[in-house]
Amino acid sequence: MYAIIATGGKQYKVAEGDVLAVEKLDAQPGDKVELPVLLLSDGKSTVVGSAPLQDKTVTAEILEQFKGEKVRVFKFKKRKRYQRDKGHRQQLTKIKIANIPA
Repeated sequence: MYAIIATGGKQYKVAEGDVLAVEKLDAQPGDKVELPVLLLSDGKSTVVGSAPLQDKTVTAEILEQFKGEKVRVFKFKKRKRYQRDKGHRQQLTKIKIANIPA
C-alpha cells in the first residue's frame, strides 16, 4: 500500500515506515503531523480525486529538524573582474510515515 502526499509545495510517494526529508514543518521532534493525501493505492485499486479523499490523511512522526547540504551560487563574467559567491542551506524536517488510511 502506498500514497501520494503533498507538503512544502511538493508531492511524495510514501509507504508505511518510510523516512524522508521534507521542507521545514512547524513541529517539534516527537510530534505527529497530518498530511493531505492526493492518491491512495493498495495494489489492486487506486483512489484519486478530492471528493473520495477529502477526509483521508497520512500520519507522520517528526524525527528531527536539520539543515540540508550547502548549495553554492557562483556568478562570473569573464574579463570584467566580476564574481559573486553565495551559499544557501535549506531548512528541512525528517519525518517517518506512521499510518496510511485504508
